[in-house]
Amino acid sequence: MNAVMIIPTGIGCEVGGHAGDASPSARLLASACDNLVIHPNVINASDINEMTDNMWYVEGSILDRFLQGQIALEDVYSNKILLVVNKPLMNETINSINAAKNTIGIEVDVIELSTALTLQGIFKPDGRASGVMTGENKACQQIYEESKINSFDVIAIQTVIDVSEKTSKHYLEHGGVNPWGGAEAICSRYFSREFEVQCAHSPFESGILKDYNKVVDPRMAAEIVSVSYLHCILKGLHQAPKVVDYSSMAKSTMRVDDIDLMISPDGCWDTPHEACANWEIPIIFVKENKNIYQPFDVVPKNCFLVDNYVEAAGVISGLRAGVSRKSVRR
Repeated sequence: MNAVMIIPTGIGCEVGGHAGDASPSARLLASACDNLVIHPNVINASDINEMTDNMWYVEGSILDRFLQGQIALEDVYSNKILLVVNKPLMNETINSINAAKNTIGIEVDVIELSTALTLQGIFKPDGRASGVMTGENKACQQIYEESKINSFDVIAIQTVIDVSEKTSKHYLEHGGVNPWGGAEAICSRYFSREFEVQCAHSPFESGILKDYNKVVDPRMAAEIVSVSYLHCILKGLHQAPKVVDYSSMAKSTMRVDDIDLMISPDGCWDTPHEACANWEIPIIFVKENKNIYQPFDVVPKNCFLVDNYVEAAGVISGLRAGVSRKSVRR
């Protein structure tokens, strides 16, 4: 039983829209599956990452292409990570790298960019978080040059995301849509497409987060207790699956036709949902995971609603056991 769990970035999901707060739900779903394919937004919690061994950590644009049947994913034992940072390399980053080396056992090389890669968090008119990126062409050029000397399997990027103090403070004290996540998605998608490898972004602590020392919504707590925000992506990328051709005959390869179902917040419909519909993969929509989109009045074909992630796990367990939902409900 293989499932995909998505929680789109930047739409203010009640579960998973903050800082790794979908981790308990993801761990529950993973316990009901043989494999659970996730993307970084589901499990990243700044300096915390509690993913299980049967989770496949897949960047968003690569996940889209996987579900569209354009590529396959190959399980790996470990990856060599290229960490891309702006100058100067900070002590917090060095300590995070060394901590990961001595706890996870990662292999990592670091590039300090000659031209700064900058990210700014913005909001779309419909309320979605997005971002503006500059310096990406120069960064790509330098990464290409580095790859001629040192090979790498995945890319980790750590930069500041510029968000106004007013916006940051409002989010920390009143909630809403996370103002940093949309810019991260813009960055990771760009570099994943350019280099055809897994990529994840970490927003180095900046602005109000440096000195904020108040009790926050528990779903945001990982933001406040973290220092470099880097460990989550180092752990995720360490064993992130390799992007391979759809026809690959590698031993441990997963394709879209190996996927049995997808779990999504209610009201969401975008590229991964369309892809699942085309492959007739059932989609479970979770009603409690509200977001900026309106919930479905009429459920799309081959989809169904559940109240929460506990019920979703029950549906997966039932399918795995060959037990229909109707047979256990009165």
